[in-house]
Amino acid sequence: MQSVTVQLGAASTMELVNALSTIATELAQREAPESAAACLELTETLVAASDMQESALAGFIGRVDATGEQARWGYPSTQAWLRSRLGMRDSRAKERLTLARQRHRLPEVRAQLASGDLSYGYATTVADSVARLDDTDCAEAATTLLGFIDQGFSAGKVAAFGRRIRDLIAERDDTEDAPDEDTKRGYDKSWLTTTRSLDGGRYVKGWLNPEDAAIWDGTLAPLAKPAGPDDRRDLPERTAAALSSVLSGGHKASKVTVICDLDTLTGGNAPARLTDGTPIPAPQARRIALTAGVSPLLLGRGNTPLYLGYRERFASAAQRQVLETLYPSCAVRGCEVPGTLCEVDHVHGWALGRSPTDIDQLALTCGWHNRFKHTNPDQIQITKDRDGRYVYRLLPPADARGPATGAGPPGSLDPPDIPALDWAA
Repeated sequence: MQSVTVQLGAASTMELVNALSTIATELAQREAPESAAACLELTETLVAASDMQESALAGFIGRVDATGEQARWGYPSTQAWLRSRLGMRDSRAKERLTLARQRHRLPEVRAQLASGDLSYGYATTVADSVARLDDTDCAEAATTLLGFIDQGFSAGKVAAFGRRIRDLIAERDDTEDAPDEDTKRGYDKSWLTTTRSLDGGRYVKGWLNPEDAAIWDGTLAPLAKPAGPDDRRDLPERTAAALSSVLSGGHKASKVTVICDLDTLTGGNAPARLTDGTPIPAPQARRIALTAGVSPLLLGRGNTPLYLGYRERFASAAQRQVLETLYPSCAVRGCEVPGTLCEVDHVHGWALGRSPTDIDQLALTCGWHNRFKHTNPDQIQITKDRDGRYVYRLLPPADARGPATGAGPPGSLDPPDIPALDWAA
């Protein structure tokens, strides 16, 4: 058990955070009391203390965000830093970042959160409600919403009031019929966004301008007709099937790659996967591997790699296909950019004459980290996992490293401390 002695008034912020970390470590290792009543009281006290800590956390995040410090450490955005370095879910990272960015416009919210008179949930609700308002409307809306909080309304109700306030402001400014940012962007240009669901599917949202809409209708409408009197699919299901047919090249070109072992195709149980890492059960892999528009790619230890040497700087299409099977996402640990959107990186630098365009000297990195690696080579530690894939780890800036950093030289190929997923198993 460690002892902590801190003179609160004289202690630095770092000393206070270190003391808090020590106390939290000790508290986390203790079992909950047997008394349920005591646990209820302790929970309320601890949550209130955590909410006050969120006030300090918002200040720290706000300073990092305003100065762009996260970029020096190899993260393209503050949200990416919170998500990758600190392990926050994307929704929580957005929530904390919004509070950090709005706190300077919400002095009363900031004061009440710091004093323990306002919960973190209420504070983030107000911050999100005013994020898209100008300073004048922000102040008035914050006062109104704090009044609702004082009346005992829940955070959900306060959020609904916030949406209503935004609607009233839009009506006052005669902008209630104005399109949102996505729609405004779409009037001139078509756009499409997709979000991956937990089971490997995708939600699709978008807008097509009149020209592209005509192409959509002319291409998909004939294919989306019922296949016959026994076709019980509704129109959305038939449209999705028509879109899949078109995306696969009209049964003329391979656009989807299924990676699997030969044993899987011949009756084994080892799962296959898509290039982004989505697992595919063996029976389903055998079915779709025979479908038009799907290309089966057989992988196994000992396969002969593709070599182009120093004469060719750019990777071939075949090399790119293999790399996309090996790297579901950017090689930088924690970066979530899909491999299909990444750039081919010469691990040790083609221009330096140390990295030929050979398949075992290439990796996939997103554009941001590719540039970061080129300009900050001392902040990238390169290792290989047990399957021969390169893993890039971000190191602190040189001026922030201590003697106990524990990072090897940038080009070391020691085994990683975290085992990679074996997609072929």
